[in-house]
Amino acid sequence: MDGHEREHKIRVLRIIGRLNVGGPSIHVVNLAAGLDPDRFEHLLVIGRESRDEGSMLDYALSRNVWPHRIEEIVTTFSLAPRDAIALKRLVSLIRLYRPHIVHTHTAKAGLLGRVAARLAGVPIVVHTFHGHVLHGYFGPLPSWGLRQLERTLAWFTDRLVTVSQQVKKDLIDYGVASDERISVIPLGLDLEPFLNAPIHRGQFRQDIGLRGEDKLVGIVGRIFPIKNHALFLESAARIAARDPATRFVIVGDGNLRSGLEQQSRQLGIKDRVLFTGWRADLARIYADLDVLVVSSNNEGTPVSAIEAMAASCPVVATRVGGVPDLITDGVNGRLVPAKDAEAIADAVIDLLGHREAAKNIGLNAMTSARERFDLKRLIKDVDHLYRELLSEKAIHLESVEPFHARA
Repeated sequence: MDGHEREHKIRVLRIIGRLNVGGPSIHVVNLAAGLDPDRFEHLLVIGRESRDEGSMLDYALSRNVWPHRIEEIVTTFSLAPRDAIALKRLVSLIRLYRPHIVHTHTAKAGLLGRVAARLAGVPIVVHTFHGHVLHGYFGPLPSWGLRQLERTLAWFTDRLVTVSQQVKKDLIDYGVASDERISVIPLGLDLEPFLNAPIHRGQFRQDIGLRGEDKLVGIVGRIFPIKNHALFLESAARIAARDPATRFVIVGDGNLRSGLEQQSRQLGIKDRVLFTGWRADLARIYADLDVLVVSSNNEGTPVSAIEAMAASCPVVATRVGGVPDLITDGVNGRLVPAKDAEAIADAVIDLLGHREAAKNIGLNAMTSARERFDLKRLIKDVDHLYRELLSEKAIHLESVEPFHARA
């Protein structure tokens, strides 16, 4: 690569709090890997995930993305001395890398990364809300404090990005920023394995010893309070009482798992519930689910729902966050009130009992997922956003030496 080629590259430094299993990690890796290398130079900075969260570092490396890790970036919602160290290291790295754009993802990375970018004199700062923690996570006073913090940080930010219209509406309603300063860019995923999931039908069921007449209902994702797996188990007990042929699978892990295993025993459904831990063969699992449940108290855009939809698996989800932007009730999925185990059970039983209607919902879901959440669309949208911001600020792309980093 000669100096003339580098002169026209847009240099992006992207920061995420941790590369744990979940939608934001997939999103940032896909962007780092997918933006045209002839036009972009990219550095992904990550913090430290806890052991029970799972890591997507292997996924990043498989796509030739080599993150730079700053161990002091730890995703907690309180400030600690390590945050000052993380901030100092981010400022040093940014000054060395000299990006045109710093783009942050998730709350703690958004705080440290945006402050560091401004201290280092970065011309363009962008932050993506993959959801938000402005309600549903903490009590009234901490939530109020977080809203005040995000309003302040918005002044450090040239453009805010959300993954759904509902998350954008929440930010406007909470006074974080005005409409024109927030862009909506939905997730973009490599959906090909899930669109081809039907070729795996029957394999997972055989692995776990299900009989032909058994029905299978699952939940996929990190076992974390906001995902409300306890509600899934409460609904599972109601479903099992009404349809003895139904079995349940919990795919994922987290430090709440032992409590959920105890809950399944207390509910009398221990023998009907399989905990798989983390799995890489999600397409095989979606292929054999009769219904996927998303029981969250809050969501941005749940990746598990998009993947299941692409695999033609009907989804029953709580009507929270950006989920209504993804699912139209009765058309490409089912929506139910949050924290209502009986409503989840009713919707699941209805789908299990009306196979033709469930099949049509699954086909509609596949079509909408393929049309709306394609990876190429995401890359195009972000490319357009970056070029728009560079044009607005008349940024000249200076020649810089290549920067090499490893996790």
